[in-house]
Amino acid sequence: MTRLALLRHGETAWSAEGRIQGRTDVPLLPDATIRLGEQARGMRVVTSPLRRCVETAARLGFDDAEREPRIVEMRWGAWEGRRLAELRAELGEALRENEARGWDFRPAGGESPREVLARVRPWLAEVAARGAPTLAVTHRGVIRAVLAEALGWDLRGKPPVKLDWSGAQLFTLSADGAPAVETLNVR
Repeated sequence: MTRLALLRHGETAWSAEGRIQGRTDVPLLPDATIRLGEQARGMRVVTSPLRRCVETAARLGFDDAEREPRIVEMRWGAWEGRRLAELRAELGEALRENEARGWDFRPAGGESPREVLARVRPWLAEVAARGAPTLAVTHRGVIRAVLAEALGWDLRGKPPVKLDWSGAQLFTLSADGAPAVETLNVR
C-alpha cells in the first residue's frame, strides 16, 4: 500500500467570491494561509500545473515540485468564472437534472467527473507502482473524484463525508492504484 495525500490549493480571489475556477489559471491570494499536516511531511511532492497549485506548493517550500497535468482541475467550460447560485437560478431544472447524473454531470463545454477520474486513474497506478508516499497539490474536482472512487459514492446528492478543503485528504493506494480512505481533513 502506498500513502497518497491530496491537498487543495490555497484560496484565490475567485474561490473567495464563490466563482467556479476550472482550468482558468487564477493566482493565490497574497495572504492565503496554507498548512500541511505532519502526516504529509517528507513525502514526494507533485502539483497540478495551474498557477494556484504551483504557488501553494512553493509556499509550502516545494518550489521544485514536479508538475503533473493529469491532476489538473475539471474543465468547467462556459461555466468558469460563474457562481453556482447564478447558474442554479438561470438553468433551474436543467441544472438539477444534470447534477442528478452524478459521475456523468457535465458543465456546458466542460468535462464530467467520470472523465476526470479516467485521466487520474493511470496516475494513481503510477504512484502505487512507484511506492513512494506522495503529496499532490491539486483541486476540488480531482479530490472529489478520488474520494468518490474510494467510497463507492456515485456523486449523487450530498457527499457521504464533509471535507475541510484547507486540510489534506489521506488515502492508501493498492498495488493497482485503487484508493481507500485513510484519514480525511488532516490539518
